[in-house]
Amino acid sequence: MNLSVTLGRMTLKNPIVLASGTCGYGREIAPYLDLNTPGAITVKGLSLFPWEGNPPPRLFEVRAGLLNSIGLENKGVERFLQEDLPFLETLETRIFVNIWGRTVEEYVAVTRRLDAAERIDALELNVSCPNVERGGASFLSDPETLRELVGRVREATGKFLIVKLGPTMQDWEVTVRILEEEGTEALSVTNSFPAMVVDVERMDFVFAMKSAGLSGPAIKPLALKMVYDLVGMTELPIIGMGGIMTAEDALEFLLVGARAVGVGTANLVTPSSAADILKGIKAYLLRKNMENVEDLIGKVR
Repeated sequence: MNLSVTLGRMTLKNPIVLASGTCGYGREIAPYLDLNTPGAITVKGLSLFPWEGNPPPRLFEVRAGLLNSIGLENKGVERFLQEDLPFLETLETRIFVNIWGRTVEEYVAVTRRLDAAERIDALELNVSCPNVERGGASFLSDPETLRELVGRVREATGKFLIVKLGPTMQDWEVTVRILEEEGTEALSVTNSFPAMVVDVERMDFVFAMKSAGLSGPAIKPLALKMVYDLVGMTELPIIGMGGIMTAEDALEFLLVGARAVGVGTANLVTPSSAADILKGIKAYLLRKNMENVEDLIGKVR
């Protein structure tokens, strides 16, 4: 049975990717999951300098989902390179690193530092961050700023380049054309959905920032539709994600055209979820008398 999938010039040994922010820097989830099991691990978002993130509470469970208000908290790229990369270098699986910045220059600086690390296989750009040089608007909200960001990062690295898209894009086709033109090699779709929860006893918002990001099973049908639509717009390979908890969830994304799937919130519920999902995909292929997982991709259009 062949479980490998291709994302342009990159090959993964199987289509399971641990999504950014849900497995820390790798070491945190290692006691519960053999990190050589998934096709790739995505390290949580790194910035140029350490970032404290939002005040607690940061997580809140709702029916069929999880709200988070982490605020991109991270140790910064230099500490990551010193403290975590040596551990990741012992692994055989692909290593993706999610990156973000407050300005284009910060993205480029982080990119250059990571580009020098041979063991890192791909960079995933979080383009949903506020651009402090443009009044705090998201990099996704201004096509020309997005073009500059992706183009500058592309110039700064020869590594495989993934762009992570959120659900609040205004013009999907314009955005996709820009990403194609500026050298993006794959898309990861989608990020959490803007959401809110109120504590009725305290008569106040649960989160200090008022709004938060909703992930988990509640968003799966929405994320699946986004992936389906984007597959019809672009030849770029797509890593589909959003509420994948089971093998059946993962198979839905593959069947509508995703070439790999990101497992996120499931890692927080059951840290060994990636292994269980992969096992379920294998069982499905056996049941369908299929030898190659690539034969599933895009079968439902």
